[in-house]
Amino acid sequence: MMNPWRLRLLSQLDTLGTVRAVAQAASLSPSSVSQQLAVLEAETRTQLLERTGRRVRLTPAGLILARRARAILDHMDTVEAELRGFGDEPAGLVRLGAFQSAIHTMAVPAVTRLAREHPHLDIELLQLEPHESMPALRNGDADVIITTTDFDELPLGPDLDLVPLATEPVLLVVPPGHPAAGRGAVDLAAYADESWAFDVPQSYMANLAQRLCRQSGFEPRVVCRFSNYMMTLQHVEAGLSIALLPGLAVDRRYRVATRELPTPVTRTITAAVRRGSPPRAAVRVVLDALRRLPELATDVT
Repeated sequence: MMNPWRLRLLSQLDTLGTVRAVAQAASLSPSSVSQQLAVLEAETRTQLLERTGRRVRLTPAGLILARRARAILDHMDTVEAELRGFGDEPAGLVRLGAFQSAIHTMAVPAVTRLAREHPHLDIELLQLEPHESMPALRNGDADVIITTTDFDELPLGPDLDLVPLATEPVLLVVPPGHPAAGRGAVDLAAYADESWAFDVPQSYMANLAQRLCRQSGFEPRVVCRFSNYMMTLQHVEAGLSIALLPGLAVDRRYRVATRELPTPVTRTITAAVRRGSPPRAAVRVVLDALRRLPELATDVT
């Protein structure tokens, strides 16, 4: 009989690519992961892994099992939830991943409503940027994610079902009193000599901001990188930098000004779940709660 925990490790190996990455995700040592996968081979009486130099990769049989494992694990989650709730109402744990600016504007309002309407439903809220949330969804560390379809470096594929939620503009954010703190669209090329605040490397906003600056004919002088938009807004408010941020990230508590871009750039916000068998009732109500959120508004000042 196959052990579900070992199946999850195999599925993660297919998604993450290396034993070391699986070990980090599972808070295990690489040797422990290798031992558990060896036990899974013994349980299945099938060679699932093969060595290529110092690394291992999945055999054809291993690939088949890894990709079927996700459906098996999802089905087990569904059965567990049905047993807990006896089909009367959604119950069980749903792990909801959301990028930073969607946490307080979308995820928290949805979770607050669900807590009132479905007391047997447990929501674990995870902050996951788009480059983190899609792998987490695929390997089973998240059940629902709020992400963007515009992250070209890690596209959403046919293995996921999408639920469109909203769109938001990408804005130039400057300190109050800055020459750009007026109204109307601005040409980024006029700010080629400015100090810029960026997100962390390889994140959605860091890649987008760099691409927009280069399209405007200059290489931005990046003076700081923050994974937290509040820190970015503090830095801009202090007059130390300017930034490109999604509209939902611009918290009104900070004294900053925003300007539109001459060619509007928007970010499409979507919820995503794994495709396969129909989602369990607990996942469906989370998606419904996200759909029912009021239309999001962002100010340009």
